[in-house]
Amino acid sequence: MPALDVAGEFETIERLLRPLAHPEWARGLMDDVAVLPSRPGHDLVLTKDAMVEGVHFLPDDPLDTVARKLLRVNLSDLAAKGAEPFGYLLSCFWSERCGWPEREAFAAGLAEDQARFGVALMGGDTVRTPGPAGFSLTALGWVSAGGAVSRAGAQVGDLVFVTGAIGDGLLGLRAARGELSLDEVRLAALIDHYRTPTPRLDFAPAIREFATASVDVSDGLAADLAHIARASGVGVTLNLNVLPLSAAAQAWFDDRVDAQLSLEDLASGGDDYEIAFTAHPRHEEALRREADRRLVRLTRIGEVTSGAGLTAIHDGRPIEMARRGWTHG
Repeated sequence: MPALDVAGEFETIERLLRPLAHPEWARGLMDDVAVLPSRPGHDLVLTKDAMVEGVHFLPDDPLDTVARKLLRVNLSDLAAKGAEPFGYLLSCFWSERCGWPEREAFAAGLAEDQARFGVALMGGDTVRTPGPAGFSLTALGWVSAGGAVSRAGAQVGDLVFVTGAIGDGLLGLRAARGELSLDEVRLAALIDHYRTPTPRLDFAPAIREFATASVDVSDGLAADLAHIARASGVGVTLNLNVLPLSAAAQAWFDDRVDAQLSLEDLASGGDDYEIAFTAHPRHEEALRREADRRLVRLTRIGEVTSGAGLTAIHDGRPIEMARRGWTHG
């Protein structure tokens, strides 16, 4: 049903978005550009993601959580490069359901996470659309010159690690759709992860110091490790038996009949926004110290080989995964 109290573009910018703007570089959102000063000894790192209603978020997802997820998935990309975020550009495609209360909720979600992650709005655009709502965000960060970790640096003999837990994004989506039978506490935890994943910015310094290749887990762990393998020209093995699961995911898994297919499902679901990376074995102890110091769960899940592409292993033998991750056709 169309909203009856839709504000104009300039009122939305003036009342909701201008308070989010960087006090200097964004020029009060009154210009067509933002102007950023150079930072000697650093590279500017940029990443961009879009979210569309019915594809990346559910039609009944609260818009404050949509805004927070939009910002966080971009910050996750910066974290995987070892970058420090400072700002973002935003485009909003408001649908007919996006009245003033919905726009207020969206801006409130951004304000909450701006304060949490230390970033500010630099500029962007807002338009109306007769189709589903959509949002696009470009995040900006700094990293020491030449220090951004790519997907292409993995070396044969490196170990493969992942932060946090895998599978909560997929299970959180199913929980939000009412497709899971778990207790209310676990369902709430999964839905919370699906709607507002936590970017591993706290672990970015360790990635910058020790990782040879790194990627954030958005398409699915298996698919994203395959990206590293392809970019680095190496093989990557993934041991599904050691896949780190949250308490909620473990409860779901314990009730499954086919362990292998269930682990494949979790490893290919995506929307986890953890960091998967490779590092030389000599750095494992230091990485674990850094993870413990930051209260980040860290799991060794495989190794880099002289082969090509991704090889998944279950119960000690290679398997052929039917699906590795999400892709837009």
